[in-house]
Amino acid sequence: MLQPSGLVDSGALLALLNRRDRWHQTCREVLPTLSLPLATSVAVVTELSHFIVSRRLGPIEAMWRLLRSDAITVLPITDQDLPELELLMRQYGDRPMDFADATLVHLAQRESLDTIFTIDHADFETYRIRGRHPFRIVPERHESR
Repeated sequence: MLQPSGLVDSGALLALLNRRDRWHQTCREVLPTLSLPLATSVAVVTELSHFIVSRRLGPIEAMWRLLRSDAITVLPITDQDLPELELLMRQYGDRPMDFADATLVHLAQRESLDTIFTIDHADFETYRIRGRHPFRIVPERHESR
């Protein structure tokens, strides 16, 4: 398995899969510029599948094709990671930080990754890696969107 070059959040994955999403075209244009694979967590996959199924955004097979591609790797979260996830969710309790986001911030710290492919700028501009370092967010925020 290749070392991941960054992380990917459910919003960017959903935008890639949903042609009606306002971020679809931007995410499709950005993906080929990123070094692959991008890492994610089972929590993000759970969130993504929930959105696809509950909003009837298309066949779930598209999600599985993307996950089986060489573009995405799902990194494990184990019992040993739970104390750090709890600390992160407490630290960002005023947002509040959800479990999927906590897993991504934790993976950034654990795997020494600072790039995230997300459309959730509000949260990921706030979160810090090891409490100090901001994420490099792609695609960039577009105020007109």
